[in-house]
Amino acid sequence: MDDLVSTQWLAERLGAPGLVVVDASAHLPDAGRDARAEFEAAHIPGARFIDLDTLKDFASPVPAALPTADQFAARMAEIGLTEGDRVVIYDDSAVKTSARAWFIFRMHGQREVAILDGGLGKWRTESRECEGGPSRGGQSAVTPASGPGTVRSKADMLANLESAAEQVLDARGAGRFTGAEPEIRPGMPSGHIPGSRNLPFGEVLNADGTFKDPAGLRAAFAGAGIDLDRRVVTTCGSGVTAAVLLFAMHRLGKHDTALYDGSWSEWGADPATPKATGSAA
Repeated sequence: MDDLVSTQWLAERLGAPGLVVVDASAHLPDAGRDARAEFEAAHIPGARFIDLDTLKDFASPVPAALPTADQFAARMAEIGLTEGDRVVIYDDSAVKTSARAWFIFRMHGQREVAILDGGLGKWRTESRECEGGPSRGGQSAVTPASGPGTVRSKADMLANLESAAEQVLDARGAGRFTGAEPEIRPGMPSGHIPGSRNLPFGEVLNADGTFKDPAGLRAAFAGAGIDLDRRVVTTCGSGVTAAVLLFAMHRLGKHDTALYDGSWSEWGADPATPKATGSAA
């Protein structure tokens, strides 16, 4: 299974043994949307709702931290995922949360995991079947494991200010990056980590929410001033849209990448961290 599958591919395989479809929709607080209620109103037949908004390590000092291996395994058991299943993840979110779920699944050892290109929006546009009702539960056991996916801490990012060993790429909109627009989190300054570049995550997507082809992806990164021959750390508001850029680089075969999971929700909230405004250098 490829790591990016089309709606046609999925429609032809719905219900196949060992193929699990996961709805990873989650929304920003100001969106005024209830992901679970929307799932129960209409979802791809047989899909399971992962409740990405709660798949976090609430004991961590990092805001919205990635879940631990044990936390991930427990949630997978709740939705009935078994080891060896092939997983297709989709979302219906403006911030393309399926990429965050993809990062989590891979980091915790899921070997076959793909994103549905275009998500639920494309599925609906094509008038494909949906069903309502609550998420299917399950009885399973998943052994915590580790897989690919590198994470950077605030301390790592501070050290990188001196070494500049890794390029830092911010997935937020240009207004929040430059400081021209206010942050969505009350009381938090806008701006960016000094030295970082800006590539709003939507620049790696087509108008229908599908990912651009390799040439389009390369052009987007080049336009942001990123050298794909050097290491890249992605950041955003809370580690969600940064994963969209990680997936786009993964599609290009680039794997020397990392996620700053705390992102601006951690960096911006700390009065001691340096902050820059204006365009990227």
